Amino acid sequence: MSSSARTTHFPRDSHTFVESEFHVRYAETDNMGIVHHSTYLVYFEEGRSQYMRDMGSDYAHVEESGFQLPVTEAHVRFSGSLRYGQKVCVRTWIAESLSRRLTFAYEISTGGDSEVLVTGFTRHVWTDSAGKVTRLPGIWKSHFRTRAG
Repeated sequence: MSSSARTTHFPRDSHTFVESEFHVRYAETDNMGIVHHSTYLVYFEEGRSQYMRDMGSDYAHVEESGFQLPVTEAHVRFSGSLRYGQKVCVRTWIAESLSRRLTFAYEISTGGDSEVLVTGFTRHVWTDSAGKVTRLPGIWKSHFRTRAG
């Protein structure tokens, strides 16, 4: 999934966010040409990955440093849907960064459209490579703090 991103200030909530844009692929749709509900979690992951790259890192670097961020909770709310061929815009930001937990928030719309069709969040916990819950590692504090203001 190829995407482009731009870091922008999100004035409504005073968060820095990253927008990832790409087109809906046919394989992501059901037989009506509508994006299957499970695909939005993949779009969240793309937004999260792009956020990390845009903030100067990559999830692979988190793992290389001996840590992981498994998803512990996911929430998706649908007020509309996307169709095959439409441009997807995933807006991603850090909604919460605590000592052991990190929450990414998402808004999905069509490219260039201000109507938000899908919202949601994923919660993650910091673990070491053995899966034991740990605190936010010092080397990652600057990348994973709540970026408000």
